[in-house]
Amino acid sequence: MYNKTYSQGIGLVFLAFSFLFADDLVRQPAAAGTFYPENPQKLKRFVNNLLQQTAEPSIDGEITGLITPHAGYIYSGKVAASAYAALNGQRVHRIILIGPSHVARFKGAAIFNGTGYSTPLGTVPIDQDFSQKLSEQHDLLRLSSDGHTTRYKGRGEHALEVQLPFLQQVLGDFRIVTVIMGNQDYETCRALGQGLARLITDRQTVIIASSDLSHYHSYKKAVHLDNQVIKAIKNWDYLNLWRNIQNGVWESCGAGPIVATMMAIENLGATQSRLLQYANSGDVPKGQHDRVVGYAAFAFSFSNSQYKSQSSGLNLKPCDQNELLQLAQKSVEQAVLHNKPLNMEQSENFRLNQPHGVFVTLNANGKLRGCIGYTAPVHPLCQLVCRAAFAAAKHDPRFTPVTPDELHGLTFQISVLSPFRRVLNFRDIKVGKHGLLVKCNRKEGLLLPQVAVEQKWDRQTFIEQTCCKAGLPPDAWKDEGTDFYQFTAFVFGN
Repeated sequence: MYNKTYSQGIGLVFLAFSFLFADDLVRQPAAAGTFYPENPQKLKRFVNNLLQQTAEPSIDGEITGLITPHAGYIYSGKVAASAYAALNGQRVHRIILIGPSHVARFKGAAIFNGTGYSTPLGTVPIDQDFSQKLSEQHDLLRLSSDGHTTRYKGRGEHALEVQLPFLQQVLGDFRIVTVIMGNQDYETCRALGQGLARLITDRQTVIIASSDLSHYHSYKKAVHLDNQVIKAIKNWDYLNLWRNIQNGVWESCGAGPIVATMMAIENLGATQSRLLQYANSGDVPKGQHDRVVGYAAFAFSFSNSQYKSQSSGLNLKPCDQNELLQLAQKSVEQAVLHNKPLNMEQSENFRLNQPHGVFVTLNANGKLRGCIGYTAPVHPLCQLVCRAAFAAAKHDPRFTPVTPDELHGLTFQISVLSPFRRVLNFRDIKVGKHGLLVKCNRKEGLLLPQVAVEQKWDRQTFIEQTCCKAGLPPDAWKDEGTDFYQFTAFVFGN
């Protein structure tokens, strides 16, 4: 049996308009009776049954963050229960709930300005002091009921509310800080993640990102898309996770909450990311397989073991390398002679169909002739090699397009990129092993690992030159608004 619950409280109240600001504002349920049972006894039994059917996972270290879905309990309840079962027995006094807005759009993130969030099981108090301090961390963070109590066409926000009955059953006394992201841009994620990291000073606070994954695809396509998101979360590559979702390559309605959570817990010292369960709406009894929604539960924890060094994740055999080099060469020939890229959607070699970031470098007479790449794993590797080779031959702004007379003298180098990981300590950067990407507002610059070796740069110069590549001052790395990400590369050529 799980820990004591809050006393049964107020039931469902439908709101016809947004609440006004008030000192005693309690946010009333908007999803009871639709996403989960409205009756307190039925709700308690439903949640307890889900929790009791879930084996408590063995987590290495204390949990500091979770990712949980927010669909109706009959669809995503089992996946959500796997996350909350992991919390059972852990001492927690504060929960930070972060969700996307389904009913309103606004700049930044709204931290609820009331005193509590209510469900049929009772009212959970807001940690008002922490909420106030969080709102003071950045201009993009503010105390507001926007998104929390807003209704759109009779619909209220559910993303945070559906998490509470699980927490009420698993935990004892606890307070919450509830955050709705009206905008999931990188700057808002960063402001929220870093603000939380500055304020959390104990290990009795857990951050929960509320998010579903892909929406309304076939079962097979949903699994494919969701696996890419899951892989990025496992690898802590929230930069490419955010990019690919923003660009519509992958899907997750709560990408912003996931990224903000990972940024915060990474700064707090979390090192482990564990997938607890994955499913989609097609997995429930009588679930349809033509239009499904994906769900995943993750636990992030502190651990004595350190995060392993990045690798490209590839085991490319010589025959694989030769195939990619031939594709690059054919694509350049196609670009130069026919002004179009080689049409390559899939390879018969499954290893070359895995998405990876990649750069293709062209050299002539030992000198650089063009280099273009894709930092994010947006398409299969074989396809991106063809596209990058075409762009390197035709569109590198530093050079004129390659001419037919140059084709026979070209050599090719391919760099397959690992996942990206944010640099927390510049001393961890190893010249010759790590490449760097710098991001400051909308400016970005990237240098491959081999560039520092070729130029005989030390670490300091490598960092400064990466800033210059982005159009930033050499000392921009000292600016608190600048982020560095490191990666490795699997490099081969002819």
